Amino acid sequence: MSPVSISIGPDRRWIEVPRYWRNRMSLIKPITPHLWFDKQAREAAEFYCSVFPDSQMESVTTLHDTPSGDCDVISFSLRRQPFMAISAGPLFSFNPSVSFMVNFDPSRDPQAREHLDAAWEKLIDGGQALMPLDAYPFSPRYGWVQDRYGLSWQLILTDQAGEPRPDIMPALLFTGDVCGKAEEAGAFYRSVFDGSRDGQLVRYPAGMEPEKEGTVMFSDFRLDDDWFVAMDSAREHGFGFNEAVSFMVHCRDQAEVDRYWAQLSTVPEAEQCGWCKDRYGLSWQVTPAVLGELISSGDKDQVARVTQAFLDMKKFDVAAIEAAAKGGR
Repeated sequence: MSPVSISIGPDRRWIEVPRYWRNRMSLIKPITPHLWFDKQAREAAEFYCSVFPDSQMESVTTLHDTPSGDCDVISFSLRRQPFMAISAGPLFSFNPSVSFMVNFDPSRDPQAREHLDAAWEKLIDGGQALMPLDAYPFSPRYGWVQDRYGLSWQLILTDQAGEPRPDIMPALLFTGDVCGKAEEAGAFYRSVFDGSRDGQLVRYPAGMEPEKEGTVMFSDFRLDDDWFVAMDSAREHGFGFNEAVSFMVHCRDQAEVDRYWAQLSTVPEAEQCGWCKDRYGLSWQVTPAVLGELISSGDKDQVARVTQAFLDMKKFDVAAIEAAAKGGR
């Protein structure tokens, strides 16, 4: 199955469009994590909503007769962080190169430690600890866990005196060929997205081999309205970024599509239906608002024309999509 959130089957039949497209085009959160599962997207989303308070399922749509069989497309939010997930076959597997850091702040929640421990107990069930839940120099309570689906989470009791951060932040681990690039990547991403700024930067000191002195032990930065974490690791992990976790960039018009695509897409063979990879191997989906608007508001014939128009696209062409909606080519 092609890596695209809207699909039609081999018989080119029309399918219902997930409510996600209608909701997300408000551009409330310009960057949305997208999770690729084999068959467990709905099950996993429901599980994650049970782990974290202030979480909810937003929409569930089953796509029938796709090359991967029946596929669930899910939108949900965890502690006010939107996510999207799809069940689309065993093409990609999660690994710790992308994890999600969950902040438990005692200044905002007097029971932060208890809530952290409760989340850990649920996530470790059927999973494994990558770093045990314990006290560390950087936090009195921290653990890194890979859950039953392979997705990784870093749970941390935050410093009450520090600058507040969102409850959940994507965390990027630069390993292998891109080890040592975390600081450079953070600067690059900040140059791409408006309203960005840097945050913390902690470097590895001498004597922490195989980590190279001066590379990034921890950093964070804001991209538009979203905070990201980036770290280097020189250890032999045997994994790196892949399409299992990508980031959807919601664009207002063709100019935004062009701008983001020109800066983010550097791997031509990865370009398909709005998907691209950047110079560090991280996957993005650059999506125009008009696509969701036309599909959610159009009749079945219009939706079929629009869908067929964009299936062969690499970068989305807004004019061609709009022409297809009107019946042109």
